[in-house]
Amino acid sequence: MRAIEVLRQGTPVAPNVRFTGGRSECTPAPGELRVRTEASALNHLDLWVGRGLPGIEVQWPTIGGSDGVGIVDTVGAGVDAAWVGKRVILNAAVIRPEAPRPGHAPSGEDIFMIGEHCPGTHAEYFVAPATNVLDIGDIDPVHAAAFGLTHLTAWRMLVTRARLQAGMTVLIPGIGGGVALAALGIARHFGCTTIVTSRHAAKLERAKTLGANFTVLDTGADWSREVRKATGGRGVDIVAESVGKAVHL
Repeated sequence: MRAIEVLRQGTPVAPNVRFTGGRSECTPAPGELRVRTEASALNHLDLWVGRGLPGIEVQWPTIGGSDGVGIVDTVGAGVDAAWVGKRVILNAAVIRPEAPRPGHAPSGEDIFMIGEHCPGTHAEYFVAPATNVLDIGDIDPVHAAAFGLTHLTAWRMLVTRARLQAGMTVLIPGIGGGVALAALGIARHFGCTTIVTSRHAAKLERAKTLGANFTVLDTGADWSREVRKATGGRGVDIVAESVGKAVHL
């Protein structure tokens, strides 16, 4: 099958990328299905994988891509054949159950990322557990393809971790990035008051059209006073911070 491969780890990533038509078609294992890719999206994760992530072993050459939409064309054992023909979006984060070990404290989920730990969506076909796809009907696949990682990240930040509720006030610094925009949409969906910041007036204007309640232009000075003013001195309930330097733990 045709695919976009990253041949080896290195910085910059682009010289190590090639298009190929010689990859074997993937086959779904039990519990998985195979998707004929209609659209895949680039995410910063693709660069991190190409540059090399601490503690992550990659079999080179690899196929990246953790965002994608397509049509299910075959299913593995134990998967309902009714999936065949449906347009689905991928959730690339596969949670693997961790067996408890004596003397070990509970830990977070063991997450296996499609497109990072195994071949991803930048190919004619990709495979995924049936539990990691969602039927999206007739939604435009090109529009939907970039939805997965950004919105799942923002959802985990706001809803899973911060316990977002209607009526809260949410501050989103650095509006314009994918996760920040996803956070804005999710907060609005929950009926929250949203305050966004940016160093670019055009991004603030765009955020207004997307429903931001208050915008703050970051000129390099302390803008916390403006946030306090917007909230009547009360402050905010949640800060959705996604603009800092990435730290891999």
